[in-house]
Amino acid sequence: MTRHVALFAYPDCQLLDVSGPWQVFASANALSSQPLYQLTLVADAVGPVATNGGLAVHATHTYHQLANLLPLDTLLVAGGSGVMQQRDIAAVKQALCDVAPAVRRLGSICSGAFLLAATGLLDGCRVTTHWRHAPQLADEYPALSVEPDALYIKSNGRYSSAGVTAGIDLALSLVEADHGADLAGRVARELVVFLQRPGGQSQFSEILRHQQEAGPLRRLLDQLHADPSVDHGIESMADMMAVSPRHLTRLFRRYLNTTPGAYLTQLRLEQARLALLNGREQLSLERLAQRWRLGGAEQLRRQFQRYYGVSPSVYRQRFASSHTDDSIQESVSCL
Repeated sequence: MTRHVALFAYPDCQLLDVSGPWQVFASANALSSQPLYQLTLVADAVGPVATNGGLAVHATHTYHQLANLLPLDTLLVAGGSGVMQQRDIAAVKQALCDVAPAVRRLGSICSGAFLLAATGLLDGCRVTTHWRHAPQLADEYPALSVEPDALYIKSNGRYSSAGVTAGIDLALSLVEADHGADLAGRVARELVVFLQRPGGQSQFSEILRHQQEAGPLRRLLDQLHADPSVDHGIESMADMMAVSPRHLTRLFRRYLNTTPGAYLTQLRLEQARLALLNGREQLSLERLAQRWRLGGAEQLRRQFQRYYGVSPSVYRQRFASSHTDDSIQESVSCL
C-alpha cells in the first residue's frame, strides 16, 4: 500500500523542515525498491517557494487543493519565520481544518506548531517545538501542553517535532511505525544520520551544553573529553584546576549544576553508547564497562537505562547496523 504524504511549505519556511522529512520518505522508497510513499509539496501557489535560506522548493499543489488530495495518510506543516504570517491567513487555517478529519497523521515541524495551534487542531494535545519558541507557544496557546525538551511527540493523533533536524527524527519514527525498525534504520544509515533518536530524548546535547556553559571549567572539560577512560579522580581533577576538591565541586555546582563525578559518568556513558554502534568491536557489556570505568555490566546496564531510557540491548538492536556479522551479534548477546 502506498501512503500519500503531503508537506505544507510557504514563503520563508525553513528549508530543512521540508527537505529533511521529504528525503526520509524518498529514501524509504529507494531502499525498498517500491513506492511506499507518494510525496506532494503543497503551498499557497504552484511553483517555486522561497525558503528562509534563499533556496526555492517547487510546489505542485496549493492548499486550496488539499481536499482533492484526500485521502492523505500524513500531512506535515513546516516551520520557519514565515509561519507567523501564515497563521493570520484565514483560508490557510480553514483548508487545514477541512481536511484534518480525513488525515491519519497530522503534524508540524519546528515552529509549524504555531500554524496548527492557530487552527485549534492541537487543543488539548501535548506538543513540542524548537526550544527557543516553546515559551511563546505556551503563552499564546494555553490550551496546549508544551514540552520544550522533547524531540517529537505524538498526542491525540497529532504529531509535533522540535527544531530543524528533529523533523528527520519524526519522519524516521513514522517510517518505523509503518514498515518496521529495519527499514527505518537503513534509511538513517543511508542519510548518515548520527543517531535515530527516540522521541523522548532531549533536544539538547547535554555534553555540548555543558561545554558552552562551563566558564572557568572549560579547560578541565576539554581534558576529560580527550580521554574519559583515564582514572580521573576528584583529587586529580582539582590538581588540573589548581584548586581544592571542595572548590572544584562548588564550581561544578555553580556552572554545570552537577558534580565532577556525575559529569564524568555521563561522559563515559556517551562513549559506551557510541561503542554499541560500532559493529567492528566485539565487546561484551562487562568489557565495555571496564573500558570506560563504569563498574560492572549490571551497573552499566542500570545507568544506561536511567540516562537513555532504553537498555543497551534494545539500543543496539534499534540503532546499530543491521549488517553486522553473526559473531558480532553473539558478542553483544549478553547486553
